[in-house]
Amino acid sequence: MLVPDCIVSIVPPKTEKIFIAYSGGMDSHVLLHLAALNADLKSKITAVYINHGLQIETDEWAEHCGKVAKALGVKFECLKVKVQKTAGQSLEELAREERYRALKILLGPDDVVLLAQHREDQMETVLLQLFRGAGVQGLSGMPASISFGLGLMCRPFLDISKQEIDAYAAERKLFWVEDPSNKSDDFDRNFLRNQVVPQLKQKWPALDKTIARSARHCANAHHLSEKLANELLNYVVDKSDQTLIITHLLEFDINRQHLVIRQWFKANHLRMPAEKKIQGIVNEVINAKESANPEARGQGYSIRRYRNKLYCLKIGDINQECSQQYWNENSKQLELQDGSILMLSESAEGIPKAEWSKAEVTVKYRQGAEKIRLPGRVGSHSLKKLYQEKSIPPWLRGNIPLLYLDNNLAAVADLWVSADYFSHKNEPCYQVSWIKS
Repeated sequence: MLVPDCIVSIVPPKTEKIFIAYSGGMDSHVLLHLAALNADLKSKITAVYINHGLQIETDEWAEHCGKVAKALGVKFECLKVKVQKTAGQSLEELAREERYRALKILLGPDDVVLLAQHREDQMETVLLQLFRGAGVQGLSGMPASISFGLGLMCRPFLDISKQEIDAYAAERKLFWVEDPSNKSDDFDRNFLRNQVVPQLKQKWPALDKTIARSARHCANAHHLSEKLANELLNYVVDKSDQTLIITHLLEFDINRQHLVIRQWFKANHLRMPAEKKIQGIVNEVINAKESANPEARGQGYSIRRYRNKLYCLKIGDINQECSQQYWNENSKQLELQDGSILMLSESAEGIPKAEWSKAEVTVKYRQGAEKIRLPGRVGSHSLKKLYQEKSIPPWLRGNIPLLYLDNNLAAVADLWVSADYFSHKNEPCYQVSWIKS
């Protein structure tokens, strides 16, 4: 029998606000109704309807949800989101991402969002992941509780059958909306739910239970794998720039190499790469000749090798074209076109304030053949050689700002100051800091 305890047991005692994702459908209506029966929970609840605008009835559904929330004596909020179709992603996936993005904004550190996904939803999720060739993480299905934004996302119905939810709704004579798109087999989940699962359940009636159990086994295996992956990544990663040290990575067998690369993608907040993509990174980038300039590209990222390091870069950040800018003499900072900022701070050594204030200061970018004299070193040095000494990859060099005083190269970002402008005579000076976006 469905009782509020299944919700109380999953919501932390210190919870300040409870947001319930309420679509107006049966499952979320039952969740909202059940939660509102508990006085301690009820005062914290806000029912949230996410209006995607994907069906003409969405405004009517929003109105229905508001009326139900009012009748139950809980707060209500309607959030409108836009779902724009992009190549490579399904409409289902994009709609879910927009829902989650909207819900995350609501949560504070001690807040919880509740979703009404149940055991059959879990079964469908695991089957879809299986058909897509997922590993143990995908086959773990949906977690009952997980960090979400600043707060927590919980699924109190995840081990409850659809039949129990249906029975509760019928017994309480609840009224809910039916989304006609649920009958369309154009969506993968609907096709599975409408066509495949009913046939499977004729042969295996307890399929939702057994698949949920398999998902828990996979979740336990993933937890152990995640622990190992973090240990391996910590050994391989250079924490100063989040690159992978290739010689360390090559100490591992191929399975551990793949595990580390996946964990590296996760640490960089990228979508998990397909197995073929990881094989390409290993074969074509990591194992490329030292003289090569290999690259593997994916959705918005570029994996490159330089010397003994593997870099993960946003494609938009690679050799972004920036034009000359003038630095206002009354300002101590300048925002550059790539979003980074140059800042001045007062110091006993650096570029003398007197030199700075009387000069026209411009920021330019490398054209080639630039040279600079450095304090304590003999002769002039090409920027190319200095960048090589500092192991700065070629694709990043064109983005490094060069500071000119009256058209004379005075500093290279916060890396070097020209000997012609450097002072350590305890006079008022400026030091330059470059804060990357």
